Formats: sequence, structure tokens, C-alpha cells
Amino acid sequence: MVIILKEHANKGEVEKLLHDIQDLGLNTHMIEGEQSSIIGLIGDTTKINADDISANDVVEAVRRVQEPYKLANRKFHQDDTVIDVEGTKIGGTNFQIIAGPCSVESREQITEIAKDVKKSGARFLRGGAFKPRTSPYAFQGLHDDGIKLLLEAKKETGLPIVTEIMSIAHIDLFADVDVIQVGARNMQNFELLKELGHSDKPILLKRGLANTLEELLMSAEYIMASGNENVILCERGIRTFETATRNTLDISAIPMLKSVSHLPVIVDPSHACGIAWMVEPMAKAAAAVGADGLIVEVHNNPAKALCDGKQSITPEAFDKLVKDLRPLVELSGKTL
Repeated sequence: MVIILKEHANKGEVEKLLHDIQDLGLNTHMIEGEQSSIIGLIGDTTKINADDISANDVVEAVRRVQEPYKLANRKFHQDDTVIDVEGTKIGGTNFQIIAGPCSVESREQITEIAKDVKKSGARFLRGGAFKPRTSPYAFQGLHDDGIKLLLEAKKETGLPIVTEIMSIAHIDLFADVDVIQVGARNMQNFELLKELGHSDKPILLKRGLANTLEELLMSAEYIMASGNENVILCERGIRTFETATRNTLDISAIPMLKSVSHLPVIVDPSHACGIAWMVEPMAKAAAAVGADGLIVEVHNNPAKALCDGKQSITPEAFDKLVKDLRPLVELSGKTL
């Protein structure tokens, strides 16, 4: 249930309304938007009489929310959420690109790529320190040494870093990471999500391999219900019967998510298709339908990459991609 307040509602009366609702055992979530303020009610709202609430002088309207996700719901928060990471904003009218290698391999590799992608227009550096791999024999990252190298690259370039967490046991290692990524395989690792809800860091939450949009939003709800509202949703392709590409990029997910949720939505065209030449058209499609950004794999020597070289583009290709994206981003009303 959401309570929409009248413009310039008396603060004292609003506070009294909040206390009355809380006395019924419900949690309240106050959102002050540009156009209106909303009180979101969380809990068993069957004990609430909507007519009684509507009779309050400060109330414009009362609406019931049918969806199981509340805090991630646009009905609770009508304005787009904009997440600020060291002065760089994700969401709203901002289009941001996160770029870097699939995995951190060496100091020289990550620093060189960081400089290249920054020069082309990326505002965040991605790189895997911990890598979930299907095969136990595949390269699984440099772990804490990888995070140290990412932080060195950040010091060299000023780019905030984005890297994936795989276990609650690793949380202390992520103290200096700017954006913590939850990968597709951990989208429903609810204990990890709840723990990340106690953090004040932005969480980049990837959609699972075979999960619905509602399930993605419910995973975001786990993080938000634990106190952290800085969640970025990521569409990275889903598993279908098609085998021509690594996954199938669900372009329809972007406008749908933007319709039902206020959270920023970015797209990973690299994992979606798993083919380097497809990154550009898929990135353009994402920008055209209103995505808030991209996360792109860039490697200075894809043929010798220790992880996912087949889907990584070169710094030169990335530079061209950013230039080609600008007009599409501007047409969607955003700024790159």
C-alpha cells in the first residue's frame, strides 16, 4: 500500500499519520519526490482501512500495491533513483559505461586497459578478482591480489572500480571497492543479498540465467529491505533454446523494468551474446530502448585473455563504440 500526500502537507500531521500507522505494527518508508511525497507501507496492510487513511487532511490518495516487491516498485518511488558514486551518477538522465577486462590478470594489463577505456569515455573500471567458472580447472581470478591491482589502477586513473563478490566470507576484502557486483549465479543467494543490504555501497545486481524479471526485483528487494537502497539492475542475457549465442539478450526487459521499477537498469552485451562483434549492435539496441548504461568487457589482447576473450572487444573497438553510441543516447534523452 502507498499513501500519496498532498502538496505542502503539514509536517506535524504527516508525522502523526506515520506514528499511527507504525502503532499498527507496520513499517513506513517515506519518499519525497520532485512532484509528490509518498508513504510506503510494508507489512500486513489488511488491517489498514483505506477509507480511514483517505479521510486524513494530508492524504491525496491511497493505493494498494499488488506486486510482492515494494521498495523496488515505482509505485513506492515515482522518480528515477540516481546513484552517486564519487560524483559520477547512474540513473535518471545519465548514461554511464563500465568497462574493463573479464578478469584481472596483471598490474600492467589492468592499468593499461583502465587508461584506454577512460580515454574513450568509460566512467567506471570493471575487472573480475573472483571469477565463477563452469569448470573447476579454469582460471578463477587472482582473488584478493586482484582487488589490490584494481585499486592500483583506480589510483592511477581515478576510475571507480566494479568487481564481483561470490561469498559472504569475502566481504571484508571489498571494503574499498566502489560498486559490488552480484553475478547471475548468485542472484538468489539470499543470505549474501541480505548481508549486502547492510552495506552502504552500490550493488550491481545481475539477472540470473533463467530468472524472471519479478524474481530479479525480489532479489533487489532483499538488499533494499536490509537497508541498502543503492541497487543497479543488470540485464545480461538469459538462457533459451537458442545456441547461436552464449545467451539471449532480453531487450524487452529494459523498458519493462524501467516501467515497474525506479532503479537504474544497465545492460551487459558481452555476456549476453558471448561474441565480440555482437557487442556493438546489442549495446546500441540497449541505448535505443532507454538503458541507463552498459557494462562492457574490453581486453588489450582478447586472443590471449585468461577468461572470456571471445566476447571481449579491443580498446580501439571500444573507442568506436562510445563515439557511435552518443547520438543514440541523446535521442533517448540521456547524456553520455
